Formats: sequence, C-alpha cells, structure tokens
Amino acid sequence: MPKMKSKRGAAKRFSLTATGKIKRDHAYGGHNFTCKTRERKRRIRHSAIVEDVDAPRIKKLLAC
Repeated sequence: MPKMKSKRGAAKRFSLTATGKIKRDHAYGGHNFTCKTRERKRRIRHSAIVEDVDAPRIKKLLAC
C-alpha cells in the first residue's frame, strides 16, 4: 500500500512538536498593525498549541 499524502495546505500551517502536539501560528499577523496594540502584536508573534478536540482532525490532514 502506498504512503499517505499529507494535505499541503495543512502541512504549511501546522507542525508537530517532539511530544506529538500540534503547533500553529496566531491569526491576524499579516497587516494593519497601526490599529493593534503592542501587547496584541506581541501575542500574535508567538506560536500556540492546537486544542485537544481539534488535534485528531489536523493529524489526519497531516497523515501522521
């Protein structure tokens, strides 16, 4: 049986950590920074972990 292909759109947006959790970036970090506070911009810069209820669905997209 051939290998499972991952959905490339999901592979560009999510990555696995060493413990098997899924890492994601925050949204709204592309433009319009003049109306965002510096605290909000700082939070957007850091990555986050996907919630446990969404993780199985994303792992299926990543074929892992």
